[in-house]
Amino acid sequence: VARQFDGPVKLKVHLAPPLFAERDPDTGQLKKRAYGAWVLRAMALLARAKRLRGTRWDPFGRSEERRAERQLIESYMATVDELIAGLGPDSHALAVEIARVPEQIRGYGHVKAAAISAAKAREAELLARFRAGPELKSAAE
Repeated sequence: VARQFDGPVKLKVHLAPPLFAERDPDTGQLKKRAYGAWVLRAMALLARAKRLRGTRWDPFGRSEERRAERQLIESYMATVDELIAGLGPDSHALAVEIARVPEQIRGYGHVKAAAISAAKAREAELLARFRAGPELKSAAE
């Protein structure tokens, strides 16, 4: 980096860590702050502690976002069980479409929350068609 720029180079990383970030009063979203190069060492330390993920000692496991992720997994497993129970030749394509809805959930923070809301709405729409049976599904198409 120093070869590409003149003068002293300072690395800054812009993050909005849920444990430390303040919320924007207008949007309600976490505000990003600039952190110096020291944060890379902190991230390396966190990476070494990855064996704690998913355990009761996970420092981030109780956050709202992690709880939502665990709920999504439970919900997905229940949905797959329902799809398997109702699977037939006429419902296969729709079942696959429903099973793929979580692929649309990406991002972090408020971006991920918006994607989850959109995915839940899409899943509800598709599940209603799946539950309606082949007669009503073909009429809806």
